[in-house]
Amino acid sequence: MTGGPRGTGRLPLRLRRRPVAWKDQRPTWREARPAVIAAALKRAQSRPSGNWYVLGATRDIRDDLPLGRTVAGLEVVVWRGADGALRAGPGACPHLGAPLKDSPVHCGTLICHWHGLALTGRPFGAWHPYPAYDDGVLTWVRLDDVGGEEALERPVLPARPDLARSVATVVTTSGRCEPEDVVANRLDPWHGAWFHPYSFVDLSVVPVTGDAQDDPADDAFTVDVSFKVGGRAVVPVRAVFTAPEPRTVVMHITHGEGAGSVVETHATPLTAAGAGHPRTAVVEAVIATSDRRGFLAAKAAASALRPLMRAAAGRLWRDDIAYAERRWTLRGTGRFPG
Repeated sequence: MTGGPRGTGRLPLRLRRRPVAWKDQRPTWREARPAVIAAALKRAQSRPSGNWYVLGATRDIRDDLPLGRTVAGLEVVVWRGADGALRAGPGACPHLGAPLKDSPVHCGTLICHWHGLALTGRPFGAWHPYPAYDDGVLTWVRLDDVGGEEALERPVLPARPDLARSVATVVTTSGRCEPEDVVANRLDPWHGAWFHPYSFVDLSVVPVTGDAQDDPADDAFTVDVSFKVGGRAVVPVRAVFTAPEPRTVVMHITHGEGAGSVVETHATPLTAAGAGHPRTAVVEAVIATSDRRGFLAAKAAASALRPLMRAAAGRLWRDDIAYAERRWTLRGTGRFPG
């Protein structure tokens, strides 16, 4: 299709001539070849992450309280220093092991609620800080002992629209699987209209054609799909899926309504490698933008818009986390065909 999907002119909506029953859709199983998905996953896993892991949303970090997370079996605590920058380190107090996530922050200093030990983010005894990064939407922590890769100064970040002209929201869920199961789910765009018929219709995929090891932009799935609005009304778009690092898949809308918008799916292991019952957090950032005049009004009402965006993303991930959990179960029994 040249120039993107039809119906992307002045009006974003298109009326489908007639609805197609779910059972009458064009099957996609022949195109969704396990070998194609496995090869894309392998290339993603070969790319550097710099040992960076997503923790959660930027807006989750308050001035007066820290945020506690578990990453790869490690307790991690993050908070904002007096200068507003992120501080991060082990989640156990170096004095007697109190959970620092339950301690308050005063003027940028984390004060243990057991005995008053004050941590500013500098090393204290056996307590050593972790590098942290705030990209304006998500917060990250670098765990070199966990990742085991060559460290990078900052996370591998995808291209994003101007945050000043966008509405961003973050949804987090978790499931019994490993990060690769989440990434594999996102590298299977063929399941969209079959598994999520309440959201997608008329889906077709141009699969990966190369074996781009170093440049994920040349290693992409291009998808033409219509988002269902109601009745016969749909919004057709073209989206491109890439995997810039082992635990991230990014969807860029390149044509149609919302061109320039991004959906980032990040998979963060909660349990240590080799755990018998692994759990993975899925942190998905939706950064929506539009060049339509009405979008500026929508941005002004972002506080009302974000819950709707989170609800839509959450519904999709209730299905997709089950997909990832099923994949992990089959892998564990040796019955997964990939």
